[in-house]
Amino acid sequence: MSGSVGIVTTEYAEFDTELQLESGRLLGPIRLAYETYGALNADRSNVILVTHAWTGDAHAAGRYAPEDRKPGWWDDMIGPGKVLDTERYFVICSNVIGSCKGSTGPASTNPRTGRPYNLSFPVVMVRDMVRAQKMLLERLGIDSLVTVIGGSMGAMQALEWGILYPDAVRSIIPIAGTGRTSPMAIALNAVARQAIFNDPLWKKGNYKPEHPPADGFALARAMGHISFLSDASMHLKFGRRFSARDGLFDFFGQYEVERYLEYNGGNFVGRFDTNSFLYLAKSLDLYDVAWNFDSLEEALGLLRCPSLWFAFTSDWLYPPNQTEEVVAVLESLGKPVEYRLIDSDYGHDSFLVEPDKFTPYVVEFLDRLAG
Repeated sequence: MSGSVGIVTTEYAEFDTELQLESGRLLGPIRLAYETYGALNADRSNVILVTHAWTGDAHAAGRYAPEDRKPGWWDDMIGPGKVLDTERYFVICSNVIGSCKGSTGPASTNPRTGRPYNLSFPVVMVRDMVRAQKMLLERLGIDSLVTVIGGSMGAMQALEWGILYPDAVRSIIPIAGTGRTSPMAIALNAVARQAIFNDPLWKKGNYKPEHPPADGFALARAMGHISFLSDASMHLKFGRRFSARDGLFDFFGQYEVERYLEYNGGNFVGRFDTNSFLYLAKSLDLYDVAWNFDSLEEALGLLRCPSLWFAFTSDWLYPPNQTEEVVAVLESLGKPVEYRLIDSDYGHDSFLVEPDKFTPYVVEFLDRLAG
């Protein structure tokens, strides 16, 4: 019988050293927020690293207090008897650098000035996030991972782990990811950026935390929500229903889908830092697994471990053909790769909304790895 990991606590690792970023700049000191679930076995060989998406955090499972309304963002996946079985595995989830959820990011205090970094924070790439995670695992005395698993930006991190640290990773499971961000995905982020830049309260990143550029930020997040959904899921969720509280011919009357975007955009403003949102969007735009390699083949040639890839039929942010491009190269290189195309109407969010459609393949894959 599957259960909850129960009450959890976020932990923090502090690093006085500086990390050299892909940009050539140095970032330090560094703080990483992380959570762990389950118990580490005697030879430290049962570790799974969970990597989060764009605005995710380290709180992947459990609750901070019994009265918490919502558990961690992947609670359905992590716990006793669940897909990532904490009676079998020691599961770690770390918040990425550049975020505002406990790890060092643009909202953190710059030790050289005593003020928030804001736009003086260096641009970070997904590869930089992974190098910081490696520092955390070394601090915890862990040198081997059963797998690295994550969706969206988490899938990018999983792939980078396999390429950067082939001796440390026994498998990777990228879900709803891509080998390089498409022009369309970049264009969507560009419009979201402009929504923030055009808000007079943004002040070139020097806004007061208590007075963020709320209107622009809410609009930017609404753009993101559109890309996470699909035409089919919008029909299922909203259809063409007009808000019952508005008159049909009221000029400012809204369809239910409009109210959804307005609510979720506005609700997000109080939960995330605007500059962190922008920096992580830039990390997504810059993502290309072949960065600093001569070709995609050269980069993927470094991946030695088995990999299990998932794409979703209605995902138009990172559509199946982008996953299939990577899988095809891995197959041509003779790498141990598996691919599953999952039929789902829920767009990019399918990996969060309908985990039951792909998780049996994850369990089977991990069981085969265990041998």
